[in-house]
Amino acid sequence: MEKLIELNDTLDTAAFYGVNNRNMLCLKNLHPDVRIIARGNHIKVNGTDEAIRRIEDSIRKTEQYCQQHGFITEKQLIDLIKGNIPTNNEPNHLIVYGISGKAITARTPNQQRLAHDFEKNDLLFAIGPAGSGKTYTAIALAVKALKNKEVRRIILSRPAVEAGEKLGFLPGDMREKIDPYLQPLYDALQDMLPAQKLNEYMERGIIQIAPLAFMRGRTLSDAVVILDEAQNTTIPQLKMFLTRMGFGSKMIVTGDLTQVDLPNTQRSGLSDAIARLDNITGISIVRFNEKDIVRHPIVNKIVTAYSND
Repeated sequence: MEKLIELNDTLDTAAFYGVNNRNMLCLKNLHPDVRIIARGNHIKVNGTDEAIRRIEDSIRKTEQYCQQHGFITEKQLIDLIKGNIPTNNEPNHLIVYGISGKAITARTPNQQRLAHDFEKNDLLFAIGPAGSGKTYTAIALAVKALKNKEVRRIILSRPAVEAGEKLGFLPGDMREKIDPYLQPLYDALQDMLPAQKLNEYMERGIIQIAPLAFMRGRTLSDAVVILDEAQNTTIPQLKMFLTRMGFGSKMIVTGDLTQVDLPNTQRSGLSDAIARLDNITGISIVRFNEKDIVRHPIVNKIVTAYSND
């Protein structure tokens, strides 16, 4: 009998198969009565009905563990298949495992509150100083939701506003023109998804990164939608963005009201939205502060010095 087993399309196959296919060789050694041919997300197995049932059960256990933890060692795989609990010291406040099994955690009380409120609210605002982990935590929550199949897409956006300097004409196509504005979002994603999987998701539109101007007219359903640097939106822009929410979606809006790069004549849409939407059921506003800063220790001192103004 022959059977084709399809792996979850969100699985990191490099982690699943292991370095030099060690995990797959281990599976073959544990199931010598089955012939296995693996390529990408497809595994073809040949053997008796009972032998195929056993190998499929082992593959699904390995797949599930790898999905949850971002990696699996040969020893953990053997423990898993033999019915033992693999040794894995899960850190506190874990959000998701990134590349090479890196644990992405909510490290501060306000990061933990954002993770908690994400489960119960459809619209969240994360406001606070540079380096407090607002965007990074938001993207980790989005990646977790995607891996758990709670949503079908992640949509990341930023207003294309220059930080106090005129960059002038930028060469290249549309993506090359907007990439400098969106690089911080790429940086976070590259911590959480292997390069090959990230490129695949972007090519298939599962992860979309676009400037705010591209949101007009869209309805964003079954997605986690993140608007970063929202302090640089105007009132009409942020209203337009918030009204894009569709069914099955969650939105996270992040920003730092001390770093507004709009002309002095324009009020930040973020400060306006916070005043309007506070105390509405289903909307959470998490206010980060200097204690949440997780960058170099001197960043905390810099933020404090400027906030004294």
